[in-house]
Amino acid sequence: MSDSSADIRYLRFLKPNGELDKDAPTGSHDPNEIADLFRRMLELRVFDSKAINLQRTGKLGTYPSWYGHEAAQVGVAAAMKKEDVLAPSYREGGVMLCRGVSMAEILLYWGGDERGSDFAVPRDDFPYCVPIATQCLHAAGAAMAFQHRGESRCAVAVNGDGGTSEGAFYEAMNIAGVRKLPVVFVVINNQWAISVPVAAQTSSSTLAHKAIAAGIEGVQADGNDIVAVRHCMREALEKARKGGGPTLVELITYRLGDHTTVDDAGRYRQQDEVDTASDLEPFIRTRKYLASKNIWDTQLEEQFLEQCTNNIEAAVNNYLATPKEAVEQMFNHMYAEMPESLLAQRAHAIHFCDTDKD
Repeated sequence: MSDSSADIRYLRFLKPNGELDKDAPTGSHDPNEIADLFRRMLELRVFDSKAINLQRTGKLGTYPSWYGHEAAQVGVAAAMKKEDVLAPSYREGGVMLCRGVSMAEILLYWGGDERGSDFAVPRDDFPYCVPIATQCLHAAGAAMAFQHRGESRCAVAVNGDGGTSEGAFYEAMNIAGVRKLPVVFVVINNQWAISVPVAAQTSSSTLAHKAIAAGIEGVQADGNDIVAVRHCMREALEKARKGGGPTLVELITYRLGDHTTVDDAGRYRQQDEVDTASDLEPFIRTRKYLASKNIWDTQLEEQFLEQCTNNIEAAVNNYLATPKEAVEQMFNHMYAEMPESLLAQRAHAIHFCDTDKD
């Protein structure tokens, strides 16, 4: 078991000035590969901005932006294999899109339609989890099933810094550590759990140190460094796949926007703090690196953003054109055999909806 004074590894390869360390992992020195990841990051940012605009105009419900998390989300997804399983929190729409969930499905969910959780791809991934940290238990359970079946698959639970204060987070790590389950617990530390800063949540030196209590490895990476995130996740997943047990990965970034569209972060954060974090956000360094390799420029970015915008507008039109489900659908899949009390409620709801149509 790890000693409480153990050092936690911290990984950063792509510096804020856009310089890639010569010691960066094999496969990270191909600028075309980094450009592909950068395009995914750009697509996520454009989609995120569009979703916020839809909420502001009454076409979407409350929405949790991932502004500033793009490198963390793309890096996690890029390291996972198709057969692995994701257990996201409510902010991991970017990971989900990279895993194959469609934009229209994401919009359907935040528009209040549960059909958005019935992904065409990937069928085994878990849907959004709005309760805090319970997805960690889901991931541990899935990993236990993989282990029992002898499958070479891993589960990945993604959590925020606030979720590390929840009992479910510790419970999941505990059972995963005891049984050496093939699971990776990712904490995207964006410094704020709604209006509570990390310093007011824990006295732990780092959130990665919380792995010590479960007897598992903890590691940190710069969450704004797409190279470090992908490498850190690849290491953790490969170890888990080979029977080496779970890892807690803390990705350090910053939530540049509001917690959700019903939040006003200006009430509890200082603007100079946000400005400082903005100087370190993932796009600046990645763009500088690609420009230094002469494979990215303003013209290419404008062309790609136009393509992204067209694809996103098509997804929005698809979402807005989707007919609403009948009211009885909220009752139809709760039980194999619906109890009398719900049958009565269902009939009541149908009656009043039909009355409203008249």
